[in-house]
Amino acid sequence: MEKEKIIQILNTDLQDEHGAIIQYLSHAYAIGEGEMSCEIEATAREEMRHLDWLAETIVELGGKPSLKRGTMRMGGKTVPEWMQNNVSLEEDAISHYQEHIKMIDDPKIKRLLKRILADEKAHQGQFVHFVDKSGREGAEDQRGDRKDSVTKMLNWGIEHEYTVILQYLFHSYMAPDPEDKKEFEDQAINEMQHLGWLAEEMIDGGGNPKIEHTTPDQSTQTLKMLEVDIKLEKEVAKIYDKAAQEVEDKSLKELLLRIRDNEIYHAEVFSDLLELEEKQIGSADAAKMPDSGG
Repeated sequence: MEKEKIIQILNTDLQDEHGAIIQYLSHAYAIGEGEMSCEIEATAREEMRHLDWLAETIVELGGKPSLKRGTMRMGGKTVPEWMQNNVSLEEDAISHYQEHIKMIDDPKIKRLLKRILADEKAHQGQFVHFVDKSGREGAEDQRGDRKDSVTKMLNWGIEHEYTVILQYLFHSYMAPDPEDKKEFEDQAINEMQHLGWLAEEMIDGGGNPKIEHTTPDQSTQTLKMLEVDIKLEKEVAKIYDKAAQEVEDKSLKELLLRIRDNEIYHAEVFSDLLELEEKQIGSADAAKMPDSGG
């Protein structure tokens, strides 16, 4: 099978992993605190690991990881219905991975897909258990219909955090330097924490978090990535600071200031990387100049 076709197949799988992550996080946040929501979040993290593996394989093949969101099953009015949707989503994933394992000849990629398939089978069994568990324990949707300036601000934050998670992950996959890759990934993980904090704050306040994103930057040159990310982090830090000054709730104010300080830190880390990148480019350009000596 040609590389282009393999990349297309893997990107389809990656998109479905992306959809599963958002579906499971949405359910975990909506259920509220408890053992089951923690276990669902842990499953979402395993799907994130799958997404990473697929994205890295796509880049190794010369492709670009897709940032699109694949299949989701977000219907249902009760928690047991949500869990049944998760069972169905995993059944689809199992079927797709089994099909793709048969289609792809590359032994390394085939081995990776088999590894992911084993996880999906375990997830499917877990969600079958949660269908029964959520019914027995009377798990309920904890979301409310609050709509005010605070929930509008929180949803803006969730949208921003989701967008930069995708942006920094993409940059980590495309950056050639290992140190740059690690920093992009580290900051993406921190942004994932922010998204969770904001979503949980929304639920606790009687709101309904909307986990949607705008258009992430998909630059492929490290210099451009860093310039875009620094500019964004500085702008967002100011927005969080302004929002913190306007809210009255003490715990929310503290949360917003904490996120603001994290964003300032991200900008500083990226600025250090940019300075190093510019020095390396300058040194490389100087090395290419002809020797003018006699």
